[in-house]
Amino acid sequence: MARIPLRRHRRTKIIATLGPASASAEMIEKLFRAGADVFRLNFSHGSHEVHAATLAAIRAVETRLGRPIGVLADVQGPKLRVGKFGGGRVTLASGAQFRLDLNPTPGDARRVQLPHPEIINAARIGTTLLLDDGKLRLRVIRVRENDHLETEVINGGALSDRKGVNVPDVPLPIPALTVKDRADLDFILPLGIEYIGLSFVQRAEDVAEAIEIAAGRALIMVKMEKPQAVENMDAILALADCVMVARGDLGVELPTEEVPLVQKRIVRAARALGKPVVVATQMLESMITAPTPTRAEASDVATAVFDGADCVMLSAETAAGQFPLESVEMMNRIVARVEQDPGWRTLTDAARPEPEANSASAIAAAARQVAHTIGAQAIATFSQTGSTTLRVARERPDVPILGLTQTAQAARRMACIWGVHPAVVEEIHSMTEMVSRAAKAALAEGFARAGEEIVVTAGVPFGTPGTTNALRVAIVK
Repeated sequence: MARIPLRRHRRTKIIATLGPASASAEMIEKLFRAGADVFRLNFSHGSHEVHAATLAAIRAVETRLGRPIGVLADVQGPKLRVGKFGGGRVTLASGAQFRLDLNPTPGDARRVQLPHPEIINAARIGTTLLLDDGKLRLRVIRVRENDHLETEVINGGALSDRKGVNVPDVPLPIPALTVKDRADLDFILPLGIEYIGLSFVQRAEDVAEAIEIAAGRALIMVKMEKPQAVENMDAILALADCVMVARGDLGVELPTEEVPLVQKRIVRAARALGKPVVVATQMLESMITAPTPTRAEASDVATAVFDGADCVMLSAETAAGQFPLESVEMMNRIVARVEQDPGWRTLTDAARPEPEANSASAIAAAARQVAHTIGAQAIATFSQTGSTTLRVARERPDVPILGLTQTAQAARRMACIWGVHPAVVEEIHSMTEMVSRAAKAALAEGFARAGEEIVVTAGVPFGTPGTTNALRVAIVK
């Protein structure tokens, strides 16, 4: 089937997580038409066979619509949990002492297994341990290396089998990628995905390890979900291809009042580097069970858009909720409405970083200025790797970006970049051919009419990745 013009009337992209409520080809197409630009496969749940079938359904929709669709494979990362209790659950009283040890015997109100010697070895007197997503708080009062921790219950409550453990105070000598994660990546990377969601990142070395495994087959989207990642943010972002503000885990390990500030700090840092940034977790949480969000949730999405995020993400809302399609439609409506507000453009322009001191960044900044001055309908970028398109998106132009590339992989990788409408075109060999191809694409994709102008950027000589040194103005015919 020929390509269907499907233009988004917004710049901020939407990622939708697929799961039992949304993994059919029929629903995937509905979600894409409603506004989802990238689909997330959550490897914390589901078998390889299920994920392969879901990916095949995405690609079938892509082929049917003729539109590139990005896929994010989000690996689980280490899951730190306590062991089991004799009766399945206990109640810990505030002020009581509670021991965490390596003994696999079912626990009681005085002790339980902590099958992670790394935590026992890393903890010190005063270290905080958070259980069950932070509902219970323990403080270490005595350390027995390689044996157990004695703790005081600061905030008590009910605790049941296999609840999670967070250790916000100290870095843990645990790699970000587990044996399961490596097996998942070995399975999914050959099938063709665009982004790897990297969990439990603490240091730049975690990112370097994922880059080595990906070997160019996918981009690395670092999930900022631990205080140690925030502390090492500059080194981590220098290696990452894109970044996700994973506010759920951040909200467990950081004081609640710090999370909005950290979100803004991460978005600003990624924006300065020109790397796509995603704001995620509980954005429209109430829509898991309700057809409309709370007003606070709508404001939360709007804040991410005002801050300059490239993407906003839906998790359980689309994966397991009762209203997956309505969630995407609502997210689309909120984002589009915010971007119509004059204050959004004012803030976007004010937050635009200075161009980097190189010719490629200067050309990208000039493309934005020329498009604004002449009232162009779009900026068309030609790029083999997406680097030219990323540079132009960093400038946040007030016209759409038509990201033209020769490969489906590069087009899919553009799916989470702010303001970019990706499209695959045939190979070009000259500047004249480039300008002509861009004008035809702008007309075919619905961005310009005959007689209107577009701005065109590319790297010359063609086929040389990393160069952006040409700018032209073209009239659509």
